[in-house]
Amino acid sequence: MNAIIRTDRRLSMTVVGPVLGLIALLVAGALLNPNFLGWDNLTNVLARSAFIGIIAVGMTFVITAGGLDLSVGSMAAFIAGLMILMMNKALPGLGVGIPVVLLGMATALIAGLGAGLLNGLLITRLGIEPFIVTLGSMGIYRSLVTWLADGGTLSLDFTLRSFYQPVYYGGVFGISWPIIVFALVVIIGEIVMRSTAFGRHCAAIGSNDQVARYSSVRVGHVRLMTYAALGMLVGVATIMYVPRLGSASSATGVLWELEAIAAVIIGGTVLKGGFGRVWGTVIGVLILSLIGNILNLTDFVSPYLNGAIQGAIIVLAVVLQRESKADG
Repeated sequence: MNAIIRTDRRLSMTVVGPVLGLIALLVAGALLNPNFLGWDNLTNVLARSAFIGIIAVGMTFVITAGGLDLSVGSMAAFIAGLMILMMNKALPGLGVGIPVVLLGMATALIAGLGAGLLNGLLITRLGIEPFIVTLGSMGIYRSLVTWLADGGTLSLDFTLRSFYQPVYYGGVFGISWPIIVFALVVIIGEIVMRSTAFGRHCAAIGSNDQVARYSSVRVGHVRLMTYAALGMLVGVATIMYVPRLGSASSATGVLWELEAIAAVIIGGTVLKGGFGRVWGTVIGVLILSLIGNILNLTDFVSPYLNGAIQGAIIVLAVVLQRESKADG
């Protein structure tokens, strides 16, 4: 009985804790700056966090299944570079219009899927640790985009960029398209995690892949699909990101992997796998975004310390998970 009570308390705290943290940040931001809760500021925060949020949903499945991907930021930079090169090259033949934009989007999705499958195949077929594979691919993708840009910046044609910008700045009912796409990805991700065999298999593999294998779960296939899905979602995030700045360079996507992993862990997904929560990841994304926004709106702490704060939050979240497991 005591064990059950401790477990229920642990589960309730992992659910309530991030929600309380989000509420505390909203209150603190409102007290520090009267414009913090304004519609323009909040929608801007949501739109800018949508890129990380979309990627973090895919990262939730990877981590739940016992994996890890450190390459998503570099992958996004490489995909953005390919997308820009393809659109600029096709512009003389297709002209400024929907076809060239659709070509760029298809390039991003195919490149993302291919990059995710490559990571997944190296991990599942060759048995290389996810940390090693994705650390290597992180360096490869970052070097490739630097090479494509010849050490500088790849820029989308100005007229094409103006045509493409509504994908980021436009929307319906005052809600921009990145927010809408993020919401759709979250809804689909939550349904898949909670209501499908794939989601249950991810949790089973992350908890104990040998037991899952004995239960006729296709462990390698499921893990491969998590990396493929993550790569595809990196492509989706890049599609929404490119029209914002219309460029890509070696600095694109820096620390995106840190933010995505931090959001997943803050949201309650177990770092070693076995349990994942998509809606918790959303709260983690919002917490990180609001921290950065508060630092930019106030003089409370230097905004240059945002990365340090995110790193500290990751360590704290993992420590709290370990303490909760020990108490349970």
